[in-house]
Amino acid sequence: MSYPDPVLPPKTNGREERFKNLLRSSGRGILVRSVIVGIELLGVLYFDSSSLFVDAIASLFDIVSSLVLLYFIKYATKPPDENHPFGHGRLEPLVGLQMGLLLALTGLGMGIREIGFSYDIANHPPISPFAWLVPAGATLFLELTYQNIKRTAEKEDSKAMLADARHYRIDSITSFIASLSLLVALFSPSLSGLADHMGAILISIVMIILGYFAAKDNIAEIMDRTPKAEYFEKVKRAAYKVAGVLGTEKIRIQHYGPDSHVDIDVEVDPNLSVFDAHTISQKVRAEIQKDWPKVQDVTVHIEPFFPNDHK
Repeated sequence: MSYPDPVLPPKTNGREERFKNLLRSSGRGILVRSVIVGIELLGVLYFDSSSLFVDAIASLFDIVSSLVLLYFIKYATKPPDENHPFGHGRLEPLVGLQMGLLLALTGLGMGIREIGFSYDIANHPPISPFAWLVPAGATLFLELTYQNIKRTAEKEDSKAMLADARHYRIDSITSFIASLSLLVALFSPSLSGLADHMGAILISIVMIILGYFAAKDNIAEIMDRTPKAEYFEKVKRAAYKVAGVLGTEKIRIQHYGPDSHVDIDVEVDPNLSVFDAHTISQKVRAEIQKDWPKVQDVTVHIEPFFPNDHK
């Protein structure tokens, strides 16, 4: 008897397609942000608005973070090597964590800056009653971009890209806040300077809070938080497709970046030969990877099945 050939799952280009989808979605967002930043910076020069300035800086930061994130998402798709037997996928949430922390620190710095400038509010000239139209338009386009990138991030299961999508939500929220603060000038020009600075400080607080939550989600992935129940059901269904599998238990799943790793105990007839049990384990691995192409590696443990063992 010769050693059996391995049972391999069908070849897919899932990693390449995943990166292309993320790149396409993020590219559209970067383009929208770039246009908005340019318009808002022109608005800062024309209207001398603090809230517009902070909002533009927040968007500019997110353009840079998106570019950095795309580079590292691409790097995270590198296959395993001698020094990284489980691949490079953990780099993706690690960069997402850093981007979240940097966003929070940027918000803190901008907030401190605005508090320092608040002493000069009385000397601030009234702001144009039309300034609010700039961030109002930005709010609409940023929210639409957020929804688009969020759908892609959830489809491709990218925590880092989901954190980046939240930056667009942050930008839409901050633009909305800037719009409200500048809208005061339309009804009360004398209070426009105060409302403008308060809006800038509020935008900074929003950046801190949402940066914290973006970092928190990526920490959870780095620390191997238990995935959603649907993933365990997916693995179980795939295993039961293989003839000879009588039960499953002790399923463990790790997510990081473009990769997932599965560890599963499969119960079979205790009278099977080692050869047949090995063949079943190979088929289980292939079936899981076929149904869930993101899975980079599957470890299958063979256990004897006894009916009373599950009571």
